Amino acid sequence: MPSPELTHTPRRIVVVGGVAAGMSFAARARRLDEHAHILVLERGDHVSFANCGLPYFVGGEIDEQSQLLVQTPESLRAALDLDVRVRHDVTSIDPVRKVVVAATAGGETEFAYDELMLAPGAFALRPPIPGLDDSRVRTLRTVGDAAWMKDAAGSARRAVVLGAGFIGVEAAEALRQRGLEVDIVEFAPHVLPPLETEMASLVTAELERHGLRVHAGIAASAVEDAGDHAIVRLSDGRGLPADLVVLSVGVRPDTAFAGDAGIAIERGAIIVDAHGRTSIPHVWAAGDAVAKTDPVTGAVRPVALAGPANREGRLIADAMLGERSAREMPPPLGTAIVRVFGLTAALTGANRRTLEEAGVAHETMHLHPGSHAGYFPGAEAIHLVVHFAPASSDEPGRIYGAQAVGADGVDKRIDVIATAMRAGLGVDDLIDLDLAYAPPYGSAKDPVNMAGLLGQNVLEGITRLWQPQDLDDVLSNALVLDVRRADEWRTGFLPGALRIPHTELRERLDEVRRAAAGRPVRIHCASGVRSYLAHRQLAAAGIDSATLSGGMQTLLAYHGKDILTHEVDHRTAAA
Repeated sequence: MPSPELTHTPRRIVVVGGVAAGMSFAARARRLDEHAHILVLERGDHVSFANCGLPYFVGGEIDEQSQLLVQTPESLRAALDLDVRVRHDVTSIDPVRKVVVAATAGGETEFAYDELMLAPGAFALRPPIPGLDDSRVRTLRTVGDAAWMKDAAGSARRAVVLGAGFIGVEAAEALRQRGLEVDIVEFAPHVLPPLETEMASLVTAELERHGLRVHAGIAASAVEDAGDHAIVRLSDGRGLPADLVVLSVGVRPDTAFAGDAGIAIERGAIIVDAHGRTSIPHVWAAGDAVAKTDPVTGAVRPVALAGPANREGRLIADAMLGERSAREMPPPLGTAIVRVFGLTAALTGANRRTLEEAGVAHETMHLHPGSHAGYFPGAEAIHLVVHFAPASSDEPGRIYGAQAVGADGVDKRIDVIATAMRAGLGVDDLIDLDLAYAPPYGSAKDPVNMAGLLGQNVLEGITRLWQPQDLDDVLSNALVLDVRRADEWRTGFLPGALRIPHTELRERLDEVRRAAAGRPVRIHCASGVRSYLAHRQLAAAGIDSATLSGGMQTLLAYHGKDILTHEVDHRTAAA
């Protein structure tokens, strides 16, 4: 008797797009259905390549172009019996006839499907800037782009990177490593726009320390041909000479053909259910082209990250092929990381801007713990910010997002917090995480545990914080109490501040009351530890007080050094 699998016609599965979501789906589908005909149509030259590795190939850390090629059509056929066709650009879908049309070098070809998986990804935005068709302008999206850029960098002296998102910053680093003079232009107020201002300023300082020139809060208005080089003209009239220009101002879901077929689209991205089904039967979608719901704010937007795309591809294969264990696709937290020379910046979840835009009430805390035990050589500061729901909310302590910047240990701390968020742990639950400790790797109170301890204090009202963005109001309406040492004070202080070292505060409470004259007291030190101790003393004495989140380190990272003065007001400043 023939096997049950051979008593019916093998199903025809067509996959539009390879790389992360498409190839993850195709590989899983083959493992679940040995007899299906799985056809992958990829418009580019490479169906499976390490697009996240492209900047490192340009910079020379990845030596050979072949190292970027994860799989080839030949290797995929041999290992998984996949029919992979490169240089096949799907231009339309007919969901009634259940066919797709692909443009090839030989003309248009139709392919019939029983099930259709869409993973078209996204395309690089090209803003309406005159001169972007100059041959020296290139995006960094494909292996071909990276090969061109690496060759061009060999003879170039100057580069301009338009856009300081993750890819733009990585490209700028790579070109600087190749010895080029690099300018980086970002229309947003700072580099890496998803980062908080106080975190992004640390990245800017690192870029400038390595010789890059950062132009933030300004747009490029034109790329002009100056003969043997180009000039990137800025909106303020300045011109930046360039032998090559990297265009990295963002991406947009590549979904026009899907919309034309009647598939539901929102904000340019394909709408899918929790298993990846689109609004058209037998059509599924995943990856950068798909709209995701932000698990914190509820906003619907695409998330162009390789990790979620890979996971979605696998889960859709389970759902499509009838696996009883098919799990729903969780909304991605947007966890991301980037290396910037000697620093690492990482984030997960919502940031301050998205929380405020969504009207989500939140607490924010800043910490600067060491990457490992301070007594063991080589400890580096981790600058950590965590947003969470206030005690008055329906879900007190729910972690909304976190960011970290530092030279060591950033990745694992953000990964732990991202895991806690996915598990539904509250900020105070971070106290209880049993994390590995040895002096070269961490501390008995890991930075994540420390975030939990501070978060618990905030939730319980033991700690009351004031934020860097509150500075103008604080200077106008409160007494600033500086509890640092005299040598720290001499490096600069806030106007009108009263300095009393925290070790002397108990004996000088009356001095604080006189200086405050009925105003609230807002305390700070260098990082927030000593000011917390002072805050508890003032609170116990019945004085309205709060401690600066993250201390002077965070305040200066947010505002810059221009907020400081060296002019002592002898009416309030103590020796």
